[in-house]
Amino acid sequence: MIHILVADDHAVVRRGIKETLVDASDMFRVEEAGTAPEVLERVRGKAWDLLILDLNLPGRGGLDLLADIRHDRPRLPVLVLSMYPEDQFAVRALRAGANGYLNKESAPEELVTAVNKIVKGGRYVSDALAERLAISVGPDADRAPHEALSDREFQVLRLIGSGRTVSQIAEELSLSVKTISTYRTRILEKMGMTTNAELTVYAVRTGLVG
Repeated sequence: MIHILVADDHAVVRRGIKETLVDASDMFRVEEAGTAPEVLERVRGKAWDLLILDLNLPGRGGLDLLADIRHDRPRLPVLVLSMYPEDQFAVRALRAGANGYLNKESAPEELVTAVNKIVKGGRYVSDALAERLAISVGPDADRAPHEALSDREFQVLRLIGSGRTVSQIAEELSLSVKTISTYRTRILEKMGMTTNAELTVYAVRTGLVG
């Protein structure tokens, strides 16, 4: 049996993934988790063959959660299945330790293909993402401004773009207001901008936030 944990905050999405996999093979045994704390509890409490992870779970940022999972279960294969576009999030997820990245708009057949490849020890990215990754390592790569940000700076940028204040971000990330202000200053410098409004417009325009 192949034991798979599906982590997503929407029950209907979890059910759809579960049905897709169970219909594809009677070897798949699928269980569900809906929040970041629940994911960590389940991951620590049982040996899984694969974790299918959404990046937008209540209770913790997706990349932070992935780092925790990698610390606790370094050999656990992780397939990130996200609503966010590949060109904005996939590279960060793969650098953080994911074994594959798939957009939720992908066909069910592609999900099954990705799962089968990863549980056999491989990695999975779409053809479009593979091409982008190849281009990104070239000497003439044309990188978006936000790609120069650290993962934490990128997280703060998205929260600013979502309309959060510095105080709200500090509370959400359990950091001090001073620390978030420092991150904001670094982001503005790296992005060549001067105001939160500019960051918000950029985040919305590039699809970093809804």
